[in-house]
Amino acid sequence: MFKSERGQNIIVSQIIYRKFIPRISIFIFYWKEGGPNPSLPKVDETSKLRKIVIMVLYTPGSTTNYDSSPVEDGKLRYHFLGGGPEVGNVGCILEDSSGTRLQIDYGFVPKKPPTYPEEGPPVSDVILTHSHIDHVGLAPWIVASHGAKLHCTELTAAVLEMIWRDTYKVSSIEGQPLPWDKRDLEEALDQIVTHSFDEWVEHGEWKWRFLPAGHIPGAAMVEIQFGERNLLWSGDIDTRSSPCVIGAKPIKSDILFLESTYAGKNQPDRESEVQRFINRVVEVVERGGTCLIPSFANGRGQDMLRYLWESNLDLDVHYDGMGKRILNHYLSHPDYIRDVEVFRKIKRWARLVSSKSDRKKAIDADVIVTTSGMLDGGPAHWYLNRLRHDQRNAVLLTGYQAEGSGGRQMLDSSRLKIFGKLVDINLEVDQFSFSNHADHSLLVDFAKDVGANDVVLFHGNRDDGQELLKNELENEETRIHQPDNCRSYLI
Repeated sequence: MFKSERGQNIIVSQIIYRKFIPRISIFIFYWKEGGPNPSLPKVDETSKLRKIVIMVLYTPGSTTNYDSSPVEDGKLRYHFLGGGPEVGNVGCILEDSSGTRLQIDYGFVPKKPPTYPEEGPPVSDVILTHSHIDHVGLAPWIVASHGAKLHCTELTAAVLEMIWRDTYKVSSIEGQPLPWDKRDLEEALDQIVTHSFDEWVEHGEWKWRFLPAGHIPGAAMVEIQFGERNLLWSGDIDTRSSPCVIGAKPIKSDILFLESTYAGKNQPDRESEVQRFINRVVEVVERGGTCLIPSFANGRGQDMLRYLWESNLDLDVHYDGMGKRILNHYLSHPDYIRDVEVFRKIKRWARLVSSKSDRKKAIDADVIVTTSGMLDGGPAHWYLNRLRHDQRNAVLLTGYQAEGSGGRQMLDSSRLKIFGKLVDINLEVDQFSFSNHADHSLLVDFAKDVGANDVVLFHGNRDDGQELLKNELENEETRIHQPDNCRSYLI
């Protein structure tokens, strides 16, 4: 508790602070009018408290733990700003003895409050592997702070503006901290440089190229050649083909940076899972109900549309949310998706929701595919608020529901906060696994085919699953590395 100049008691109610938040930390104070009070007032609904928000600004470069000393000859330094022993917050610095430095990705996890990676050292160039927020959400900050150029595929670039503007909008609505503003966003858009797959790019003493990652349309692996060695950065990968993209193919490399989201876990056979999903849709529709299918806007929603279309069932399917615009970007960049003509047919087949009247009509549809995938907002809340009163309806979740997400809350308690009110969801809820990440077996096969002497595991939790992956890959010829965030390593 602090005292103001006028004698009010000030309560530090919430501190949103992390050592490595770039640029800002947010302090939220509440103060109670009425003069000095020796007792600490309760912060409840009856207290007449006023909120004060204080932002602490950091000087760029002041909080990084990056080791800027010269790199030993023949070695590569790597330093995870985030995304090492965790899923999300991805950002990594690479540098060798020539002084050539490159950063790959810079994202955050949009929790409440969000979590951020460490602030990095100055860089001139950043590679963005794909357009998910946990890989690109902080890229505008790098441009604003270091004037860096942002390198990505053409499709990723097309989607980025939408992702960033939506991120800024959500941050403003929810009052969550975001270390960049609209000016930074506009500047970042001007600093984007696009590259095709297999196009070699010169960078200092290195050269690098993008390769298809099989995760979402436009997602890329990165091959880097430096000195006598080469490196393969997997990014988020899937070696299986999905409705939208062809699976990733391994290439021989000396060093492999391998994502490990699904280390220790094997996913169900995709064909079987699709059939289980379609069977469930049929059950709900035949009893007169509507299937609400919350899906991520970038990749998952389009996958679900194709599964429904390929079922050849006479279904009335409505598509809502940001995914509609992303689908248009896919169609405008046909080189990055498989079977573009099929998706043009799907766009004509599905009913695209574009107005309030369209949304009201969709309530009576067989199937509604919409955002958000974890029921954290979006049109899904509007639909669910109206569908929850009829038990013929059902919710079909299409993937993982993170801790703290709306979908996880609904699975655990059959309740969900909609428009600020916690309500009962008395509907059947099914969960399906349609992840576009390679699972344990596929990661093992991929790594063995790459044949690297050094494998760095990242973008995964330091749990038994990653240990299983390490034990399966490690041998006399292959060294496995499990780096911590905010530490520099040589390899």
